[in-house]
Amino acid sequence: MGLRPAEVCGQRWLDIDLQLGVLEMTNTRTMIGNVKVLEKDAKTAAGERALPLPQWPWEALKKFKAQQAREKLAAGEGYTDTGYVVVNELGLPLNTRQLREHAYRLMRRLGLRQVRLYDARHSCLTYLAVNGVPDVVLAAWAGRANANFTKRKYVHVAPEDMRAAAAAWDAFHGGGPKASGEKM
Repeated sequence: MGLRPAEVCGQRWLDIDLQLGVLEMTNTRTMIGNVKVLEKDAKTAAGERALPLPQWPWEALKKFKAQQAREKLAAGEGYTDTGYVVVNELGLPLNTRQLREHAYRLMRRLGLRQVRLYDARHSCLTYLAVNGVPDVVLAAWAGRANANFTKRKYVHVAPEDMRAAAAAWDAFHGGGPKASGEKM
């Protein structure tokens, strides 16, 4: 969904309304020197936001909460109920380093190219931008106050993203090269 790793690690169940499908971003868990966890409010005032959950993550979060309940039951007294979403099987919250390592293991297991989590954030925001999400909504989704900065920083247009522009030129020219083999 294009969240910052510290926002993912800081996400608590009390900030997610699974009935309405809304995720509130109010808390982060980041690392200092890749050693010490620092928990704090959102990075900026614009970073404190409520996001409607897309259907797939909404359903996945419902299933994940049920899985955590089963893990809590199985672990008994060994489980620590911290209230965080991203936890290990004993309920302890992951930090951004552990999240990154987990994501890399998952990428390898699935045969995916390994990308930095921040690059995945950029890809998500680029996807929204090239699919017509208005700049002001894109900035709000990213937790940024400035739409121009958001597009400059996060949106990276690739050739495949420009197919709509090529199609517009085809329409302008009457559907593309003539059947007779005429060159453009």
